[in-house]
Amino acid sequence: MNCVPMDQWTPEEVSAHMRYMDDFAKRLEGTGEFVDGQALAPEGTFVRYDGEGRPPVTDGPFAETKDLIAGWMVIDVDSYERAVELAGELSAAPGAGGEPIHEWLELRPFLAAPPTITE
Repeated sequence: MNCVPMDQWTPEEVSAHMRYMDDFAKRLEGTGEFVDGQALAPEGTFVRYDGEGRPPVTDGPFAETKDLIAGWMVIDVDSYERAVELAGELSAAPGAGGEPIHEWLELRPFLAAPPTITE
C-alpha cells in the first residue's frame, strides 16, 4: 500500500495524480460513461442538529472517524461489473513515488424509487 498522505507528496507527484484522474475522466467522456466529478478541498466541517433553539454542533475540521472524501465521480454504466472494473482502475491512480495508491473507493448507485408492484 502507498499510504503517504497527499500533503506529503511532491508537486510533481500531485500533478501526476491529477493528470491520471483527468485522463481517466476524459476517456470515460469518450465512451459516454462519465457524468460529472469534482475534487474536494481537504478542509471541511461535519455539522449536525443539536436540538430546538440550540446552535448546530460542529466537529471539525473532520469527524472523529477521520474519513477523507477527496472527491467524487458520477459514472453511468450498463452494469455493476463495469462500475467495479472502473473503480478498480481508478484506485490505481499514482501517489508518492509514482506508485499506485490502491485507494479504497466507495461505489454507490443513486437512490431510486422502489419498483411499483401491481397485481
